[in-house]
Amino acid sequence: MSLIHVFKKFPSTFWVANIMELFERWAWYGFYIIFALYLTNSTDEGALGFSQTQKGLIMGIGTAFLYLLPILTGALSDRIGYRKTLFLAYSIYTIVFLLIPIFKTYAAVFTIYLLLAIGAALFKPIISATVAKTTDEETSSIGFGIFYMMVNIGAFIGPFVTGFVRKYSWDYVFYSSAAVIAFNFILVAFFFKEPIKKEENPNGKPSIKKQLGLIFESIFKALSDWRFALFLLIISGFWTMYYQFYMSLPVFIDQWVDTKIVFDFLQNYWPWLAHQLGSAEGTVPAEYIMNVDAGYIILFQIVISSIAMRYKPLHAMMAGILIASVGLGLSLATQNGLYIIIALFIFSIGEMSSSPKITEYIGRIAPMDKTALYMGCSFIPVALGNIFAGIVSGNIFQNLSDKITLTKKELISRGIDIQSIGEHFTKNEYFNQAALKMKMDNNQLTQYLWDKYNPSSFWLVVLGIGTFASVSLFLYDQFIAKKR
Repeated sequence: MSLIHVFKKFPSTFWVANIMELFERWAWYGFYIIFALYLTNSTDEGALGFSQTQKGLIMGIGTAFLYLLPILTGALSDRIGYRKTLFLAYSIYTIVFLLIPIFKTYAAVFTIYLLLAIGAALFKPIISATVAKTTDEETSSIGFGIFYMMVNIGAFIGPFVTGFVRKYSWDYVFYSSAAVIAFNFILVAFFFKEPIKKEENPNGKPSIKKQLGLIFESIFKALSDWRFALFLLIISGFWTMYYQFYMSLPVFIDQWVDTKIVFDFLQNYWPWLAHQLGSAEGTVPAEYIMNVDAGYIILFQIVISSIAMRYKPLHAMMAGILIASVGLGLSLATQNGLYIIIALFIFSIGEMSSSPKITEYIGRIAPMDKTALYMGCSFIPVALGNIFAGIVSGNIFQNLSDKITLTKKELISRGIDIQSIGEHFTKNEYFNQAALKMKMDNNQLTQYLWDKYNPSSFWLVVLGIGTFASVSLFLYDQFIAKKR
């Protein structure tokens, strides 16, 4: 069947759903890629000044909540209809994005992020289900390929937009995400149709309570397969490592990395882009450095997938997780921004090799009559991984790599009274005063802390988590999977 014939078979709702996915990912990743910076950067920059531990709890638990809720929201959307659920999701999204800048306390921000997770969880299962319902055996492969392309295009555009508006105010980051997500109201109101296939009967469905009871009963049955449950637990190690990209890397770049090197490189070879991306100080913000990952995926996903398809899913996962761990680890081991861009290419190769194979493997090992049930459990390791990632990027990162924590440690070692500097200073003021007390400028103090306390040692934690997951998969393959 020709590609043109396949494209003609897609109904209009398929294309509307994909465009909505693009805008939703634009809005989500536009703020999420720098959310860790908003939570932890100094209050005199318009950020919240939370500790790394507080950041880890908010992002870890909140994002885990997002991946667990679709169990409930999927049942709700089947009951009340996709259009109504989408209206509800976009309403929550838009309102919460507009409200986030108002809240400044830890408890309030934690709560508002959980509300945002509800909006995302309402949206998440509907679009993928719509793609499934508007494709058939002939068109599903290309249909989901288009869908994942839209995901990555949205994830690529978002950080560029919010990176630009962040120069003026942190508030604009969330306002721009609200504006982008609000565009989907037009699409769902005038162009989206309920994608119910003819053979489906929307009437006579069991109550939501009964539906949820059946869902939880089915999940329990799937997890009673201890081999499958063990696989999900091992894969949660991959997600623990992976989410350090969002939770730890932006903070690491902002605190320790010399991005002036990147700006100077662009200035020499592409002055226009240097002008667009660079700050007034001649540096490149963290979100632009990190966004090369999405760019790599857009450019190379098909090539990497074509290579990975030659290998068994478990083998591709093992290699992919290890490669991703090395790449992300190396990006957390250097102060050179150009090296990070190269390291993130390695990370993206591992990500492209392993992430799609997880879903494929679950589909392969599932009993014929339980494929949908097993696939429905794929969210569990993502949720677990976020919780573990929050702990790693919280307490562990704070003790090993947080610049303010290491500054306080150095002041104590020198017998300098911290109270005399002022505990109620903003983070920037505190660091400035500490540099003065130690007779250094800010750059000198940063380099001194780097040399003495080795905050880059955090890369060993990330590499260790990924390596443990990869080795565990190898042992699983050798001693458990082959006996299924």
